[in-house]
Amino acid sequence: MKTPVFEQLLTFLNKLEQQKISYTLAHHRDEAVMVTVAVPGERWEVEFLSDGSVEVEKFISNGEIALEEALSELFSRYAEPENIDVELSQNTDLARVKG
Repeated sequence: MKTPVFEQLLTFLNKLEQQKISYTLAHHRDEAVMVTVAVPGERWEVEFLSDGSVEVEKFISNGEIALEEALSELFSRYAEPENIDVELSQNTDLARVKG
């Protein structure tokens, strides 16, 4: 037996494929399947929930390109504290080996 949300998901995936729009599937929540859609300058997260609802979140680029140095912001803002300590000790050990 097909459920309405499953039919919605299949219809959406078929339309993406017909339009040659890139996507990936993921399962991050017990009650949902996520379709991540990648188009130039944008990423859309479309979740099809078991209750039949659909949630859409859009991430739109401002067009600015950052250099590699910006990656340190990623780790300083989002790394777990113990991971930062491990990374710092590894960098110190590498500095000793090089020096």
